[in-house]
Amino acid sequence: MSKTALVTGITGQDGAYLAQLLLGKGYKVYGGARRTSSLNTWRLAELGIEPEVELIDFELMETGNVLRVIERIRPDEVYNLAAQSFVQASFEYPIYTIETNTLGTVRILEAIRQVNPKIRFYQASTSEMYGQVQKTPQTERTPFYPRSPYGISKLHSHWLTVNYRESYGIAASSGILFNHESPLRGREFVTRKITSGLALIKRGRLDVLALGNLEAKRDWGFAGDYVEGMWLMAQAPVADDYVLATGETHSVRHFVEAAAPQLGFAIEWQGQGQDETGVDRKSGRTLVRINKEHFRPAEVSVLMGSPEKARQKLGWERRVTFNELVARMAEADERRVRDGGILL
Repeated sequence: MSKTALVTGITGQDGAYLAQLLLGKGYKVYGGARRTSSLNTWRLAELGIEPEVELIDFELMETGNVLRVIERIRPDEVYNLAAQSFVQASFEYPIYTIETNTLGTVRILEAIRQVNPKIRFYQASTSEMYGQVQKTPQTERTPFYPRSPYGISKLHSHWLTVNYRESYGIAASSGILFNHESPLRGREFVTRKITSGLALIKRGRLDVLALGNLEAKRDWGFAGDYVEGMWLMAQAPVADDYVLATGETHSVRHFVEAAAPQLGFAIEWQGQGQDETGVDRKSGRTLVRINKEHFRPAEVSVLMGSPEKARQKLGWERRVTFNELVARMAEADERRVRDGGILL
């Protein structure tokens, strides 16, 4: 008998890749999405799975809606990927971020507790909870020190998930995922901003790419690998919390340097501080400038996780390397720009 899964945030990067994985395993997949005037399902369409996912109105801010959806579809598994997930925006919208990310999670957990405590629950936690890191690499036991409203909201949800697991016996797991990217990433995230920006510059549709802190370092993996880890957590006999990461760290500067050759540029850096620029060695054209508006009020300098627990207990391994990831993203954005498509 096939399983039923509810995936909140289905229109996002992770939701699309997870839906693809679940459909391939024979699941009936319901995709929870906010009702808007125009529902953006381009990621599902790009993966060729849009007709197979049953979209359902799902509003994390509305308790009654959350309860009714779970009562109606009676899922075997719920994957909560919905969130205000852009760190920079969380400084501008801290109250909205907290209400959506934190209260949304507890509404789902309460609905599961009331409808069927045997529903298995996955919560999308984040490496941003570590913030001002206390230990490197970060593990499941590393103290948290979030540095943004986003990180704080996710930490609150993380501990709520632990609490419902320990208090009510719900099979609730949290995946502490380090940065995971793909060609389906939104352009508000720095990785897609880099690959799409360079692709637009190559085709004469953008003058210069404006970036913030080039020295910020992240542990970047491929989202398609990470959703497999989500599924493995939901299948584990005993629910628990797991870090998914590559164990490597790369700076924003390095990401630019890796993406540039994929799009025909040979970048070199000139100047210092906020006056630094990235110039194409072959043409002399300025590709990158620093814009102080892109710096966060409280920066997280270095994040690097250890996936050892997930490797040992779940058998999870990342497969796509950093360079392969950058190449995939650059290739996809060059194709989109070349073919005249809209860069979403």
